[in-house]
Amino acid sequence: MSIVLALLAACANAASNVLQRKANREQPDELTMGLGLIARLVRQPAWLGGILAVMVSFVLMVAALTMGDLATVEPLIVLELPVTVLLAARLFNARLRRREWSAIGAMTGGLAGIIAFLAPNGGTNGNATGSAWAIATGTTLLVVAALIGLGRKAPAARRPTLLGVAAGVTFGLTAAFMKGMTPGLARGFEGVFVRWQTYAMVLAGLGAMYLVQHALHAGRLVASQPGITLADPLVAILWGALVFNERFRHGALFLALAAISALVMAAASVALARSPLLQEPEAVSEVRDPVASVSPAREDERVR
Repeated sequence: MSIVLALLAACANAASNVLQRKANREQPDELTMGLGLIARLVRQPAWLGGILAVMVSFVLMVAALTMGDLATVEPLIVLELPVTVLLAARLFNARLRRREWSAIGAMTGGLAGIIAFLAPNGGTNGNATGSAWAIATGTTLLVVAALIGLGRKAPAARRPTLLGVAAGVTFGLTAAFMKGMTPGLARGFEGVFVRWQTYAMVLAGLGAMYLVQHALHAGRLVASQPGITLADPLVAILWGALVFNERFRHGALFLALAAISALVMAAASVALARSPLLQEPEAVSEVRDPVASVSPAREDERVR
């Protein structure tokens, strides 16, 4: 059930990706990394729909993490990328090619390999010492701050990638706080509100969403989405192993197979993110029917 709920959360995230990018691409470039961008987005129906989808995903992830381990549940969120491509194909009325289907298959297989070969289990069910929480949280926040600093100074072409990675790391931190919140459910719904992780989760989630807006605004999904997709499960796996003491299969063979699966998933993620379906509608129409996109006048000019 935890896997099913996580997969549904990935679908909700994919819908959010498409809707938020639709709203962000219509905003002026000078609003990047400014609060004025958020002020304009809240008036866009597509953006509000994307936020609603994120809220649905949040509820589904809480339920999934209540039943499963962080290192098992959170990596399944990477499937939001192939679902994003499927939704983009539907939205732009484009047909998936062999490239997209191959990347979707490789990414799904790589993810399945990681979970199967690592086989995370056990752990402290979201409980950790105060020092472990402090060290892990501080280290993660330092990484996010460094990525934001690099993103501010980076050329425009690299900015969405760096901000996307920062957003992905912050999503991973949000999932860690979410897992830390779930032990409170043992005392009923009110038990959640006495856990400090609940409030830290809200702050981290808002920070992640803020970074996503600026990553999407700084460039196309082709640049920002791989970082968002891959950094999240990586951070979750590290938190599961180092903070929540979740156990993994031992042995060099299993670790090597898991590493190969991770490389396959990463390569497929990058290939999938480069799909024309994640570019602007004009680019998609050119890929779908390159001949029809050339007017007779331009064709005569090209021939001459």
